Amino acid sequence: MKEYLRDLTDLSKEDILKILDLADEMKKNPDKYTNALLGKTLLMIFEKPSLRTRVSFEVGMTQLGGHAIYYDIATSPMGKKESISDTVKTASRYVNIIMARLFKHEHLTEMAEHATIPVINALTDFSHPCQVLADLQTIREKKGTLKGLKLAYLGDGHNNVTHSLLYGCALVGMDISIGSPEGHAPMESVVNKAEELASSDIVVTNDPIEAIKDADIVYTDSWMSYHIAADKKEERIKVFTPYQVNKDLMKHAKKDAIFMNCLPAMRGMEQTKEVIDGPQSVVFNEAENRLHTQKALILTLLS
Repeated sequence: MKEYLRDLTDLSKEDILKILDLADEMKKNPDKYTNALLGKTLLMIFEKPSLRTRVSFEVGMTQLGGHAIYYDIATSPMGKKESISDTVKTASRYVNIIMARLFKHEHLTEMAEHATIPVINALTDFSHPCQVLADLQTIREKKGTLKGLKLAYLGDGHNNVTHSLLYGCALVGMDISIGSPEGHAPMESVVNKAEELASSDIVVTNDPIEAIKDADIVYTDSWMSYHIAADKKEERIKVFTPYQVNKDLMKHAKKDAIFMNCLPAMRGMEQTKEVIDGPQSVVFNEAENRLHTQKALILTLLS
């Protein structure tokens, strides 16, 4: 396993399963790990706003006996008065591990290249690996396995979560189908890389019913990501409405399918209230599991 996590292709299938196994153990027996990172410090660099990422990482370090520092780029010289490389080289002398939630993926890559300590991608415009680790833990908890399941993603396919889902499903042997409108498909390079990694089926289609048919997991994400201008909202609603996860579309999935959204979610937009608040929804389970998988990831990187 590499000493950083830029995207899920930095992990092997075995790496992912070991992290998930450790996350399960830490979730069941948290007291066993209360001093696991005693005296260790995590630097949390934020360019994008966050609820789950900040709280889960900071609580996770506290639960492991360590400490977390919140660092807002808006009040930082990084990238302005000081280069990214100088920033992380300096921080590497003070702290034990860095996580960064940034707009540009290339800035995260630059951090990983120049830091002398582990760096974790806590979200960029390209990928969101920590979210998908939590998703995989949640799916395995609910379904008992990963290999051979089908995940259907509906909505905006050209985003960080979709890219990480493609890599994650490919690595663990899950089928994945992406249903998105023309012009909003995942990056072709990501699909190609996922196909190289996969022993499972990968489908990209404009047909939401084809995508969701017989799915074990139905997944969606916001139509209005942080980088989308507010004046694009009405246009995007018109484009994405056929891909809204509602009770009629859910009928095409398996009867015991679970529904996932990485949150934040807008009821009446990417999904209806009856779906996200219904019995098939596991959105708060996956939100909780951010805490456990990230604890396992940090502990693994610092071991």
